[in-house]
Amino acid sequence: MRNGKGKPAKFSFTSMKRYIKFKYLMLLRAKGGASMVAAGFSIGIAVEMFTLPTFGAAFLLLFPFVRLFRASMEGALIGFVAGKLVYSMFAFPNARLGRMLLGHKLEPIIDHISFLPHKLLSFYSQLLVGGIINGLLLGLLLYFPIRWFLQYMLTRRLQRRKERKALRVVMH
Repeated sequence: MRNGKGKPAKFSFTSMKRYIKFKYLMLLRAKGGASMVAAGFSIGIAVEMFTLPTFGAAFLLLFPFVRLFRASMEGALIGFVAGKLVYSMFAFPNARLGRMLLGHKLEPIIDHISFLPHKLLSFYSQLLVGGIINGLLLGLLLYFPIRWFLQYMLTRRLQRRKERKALRVVMH
């Protein structure tokens, strides 16, 4: 952040609060509206659910998915960060679901790969499969409440703005 003279502004919680509020308002006013932001958020959280077994490479999937679904990149980044905060709650269910779906089907393939320990590769494959499925479900589940919330907040903001304008007209 910069002050009026082009120099970096001193950090304060007030300036940080104003900056976050400004970015929030930009999200509300984003082209495509609440559905694009909600789609981006859903993509971000879905991709985060299988980023651990890919050693962070899943982050690169944000860009083509956001482009493919015409979503908001800002929303996707927020969803990705939110996914990092809740990932620890989903790691065990992801691995369990992957183990349920894969079982021992990958054992012959894993036996031919010698550079990683057998159990680690098996665990990561289970975590990846479970994470993809749980991520898709979580993304779909969160899309509608996020979209509704953003539409509600925008409508509320516009209503307050109309009320303030009407009050100014009455006072003059």
